[in-house]
Amino acid sequence: MAGGGWSVGFLLLVSAVVLVRSDHTFKAGDPVPLYANKVGPFHNPSETYRYFDLPFCLPAHMKEKREALGEVLNGDRLVSAPYTLDFLQDKSSEVVCNKKLDKDEVAQFRSAVAKDYYFQMYFDDLPIWGFLGKVEKEEKSDPSEYKYYLFKHLHFEIFYNKDRVIEINARTDPNALVDVTEDKEINVEFMYSVKWKETNTPFEKRMEKYSQSSSLPHHLEIHWFSIINSCVTVLLLTGFLATILLRVLKNDFVKYAHDEEIADDQEETGWKYIHGDVFRYPRHKSLFAAALGSGTQLFALTIFIFVLALVGVFYPYNRGALFTALVVIYSLTSGIAGYASAAFYCQLEGTNWVRNLLLTGSLFCGPLFLAFCFLNTVAIAYHATAALPFGTIVVIFLIWALVTSPLLLLGGSLERIVRWSFMLPVALQNIQGRYQHYLAFITVALTYFQLVAEDHEWWWRSFLCGGSTGIFIYSYCLYYYYARSDMSGFMQTSFFFGYMACICYGFFLMLGTVGFRAALLFVRHIYHSIKCSEFTEFWFYESENPSRILLEVGLRQYLYIFLLQQGLLY
Repeated sequence: MAGGGWSVGFLLLVSAVVLVRSDHTFKAGDPVPLYANKVGPFHNPSETYRYFDLPFCLPAHMKEKREALGEVLNGDRLVSAPYTLDFLQDKSSEVVCNKKLDKDEVAQFRSAVAKDYYFQMYFDDLPIWGFLGKVEKEEKSDPSEYKYYLFKHLHFEIFYNKDRVIEINARTDPNALVDVTEDKEINVEFMYSVKWKETNTPFEKRMEKYSQSSSLPHHLEIHWFSIINSCVTVLLLTGFLATILLRVLKNDFVKYAHDEEIADDQEETGWKYIHGDVFRYPRHKSLFAAALGSGTQLFALTIFIFVLALVGVFYPYNRGALFTALVVIYSLTSGIAGYASAAFYCQLEGTNWVRNLLLTGSLFCGPLFLAFCFLNTVAIAYHATAALPFGTIVVIFLIWALVTSPLLLLGGSLERIVRWSFMLPVALQNIQGRYQHYLAFITVALTYFQLVAEDHEWWWRSFLCGGSTGIFIYSYCLYYYYARSDMSGFMQTSFFFGYMACICYGFFLMLGTVGFRAALLFVRHIYHSIKCSEFTEFWFYESENPSRILLEVGLRQYLYIFLLQQGLLY
């Protein structure tokens, strides 16, 4: 079952993420595919509707494009557009249709124009945007005095290189307007024009335009200068913190070594005083192990997504590729979550491993599923394209049932099989412990201050310290929504805060895992450096059973020496 899950997931990844492109070559007079996608308020990116939810001219033959999983998740609903754009065929003021709009249809268009509705189409996989109309305010403060106009003439300017389409622009005729201010029946003659122009831009570079420009508002675009400035600031602060911490630790090591030489019976203080308690098991062991497993999986997911981005899978406007990759890779990496969680849970001497795996599988998916149920219900009520069809929900459920769950159980079972050899758990633990992240320095510093205060309960606190970045991001989302964006409406608000909560929760688990792993390495290192007589640097114990500890310490000392001789620990 699990092996079948791997094969199914691999096929999904290959077929859905790596696009099977046609050669995009045409002869003069060949029809070039043009699909109408969606319409929606410009400032509410999640609130989109089907193109023909507005009373536009219908094509002679309505045909829906079959879409991949990621495209559906992205809210794309492509259908045949009412315009005919044949290769190298110019057209001037071609009539699409003469349409009589009743009062309700006029009110629909007026509402769309008032909310700055835009339309989106795809021509030979190239995106097209445009606004439906304009509002003429003429310095009037009363909205009831505004004039609302609908654009009725669309100009397509298409650039080609030999037998391939390179670029397309759509603009509206500012003189061809229809007044939709009043609720009355009107006759509208919708028209379009097409102009083909030759260009020297090669086909391979036709997407560069879309990577350098954006239809998003200015405040939604990526500010690379701010990102670089933040990275440089973090690097400098990290360097200062690391330098100070190394100096403090060096002084501590010298002090403790000097104290041991002067008087062996001198009372210990600071973080050395709690060397006998610092590796006690944390509370709620199963939940802690599940959080580490889920965080490890999300960390692996992030790495894979970055790798796919670097190799060019997510080129501009590759519809749905990112969503498809997220679903498929998350499913395939569930085995990592099962193994990491079970491995740490067994180190904590947990016994109910089935419950631990169930908790691992539901710790992130559970809140995500609840958020999806609520938001999908909202989208259905609004008749928005964000509402997933029943068939798509079934596909996602099958991926979870046939891929995610079997791989999760396989990862947990694999850990139980190899645990008895001692080698793989120790080696994997050393590899997992070397996640590099800037927040690790902050977590390490706070853990050090906690140990200096002779507080040995650092496990959960180090996890929460690393994960607090997710809380900070969500706090910034509150500020951004109300102070920086123009988003409005119940649906957009629900989607923004709902899915941002899921994203920030994922960051909380992932960065919490990174923070804990860094703190664990730090704590092991400092206690190993002072060479405490009790063997607690690499193993954990419970204070509730001291008789068992005395027996296990001797056995583990012997095992530790054996692993050192074999080169498995250092």
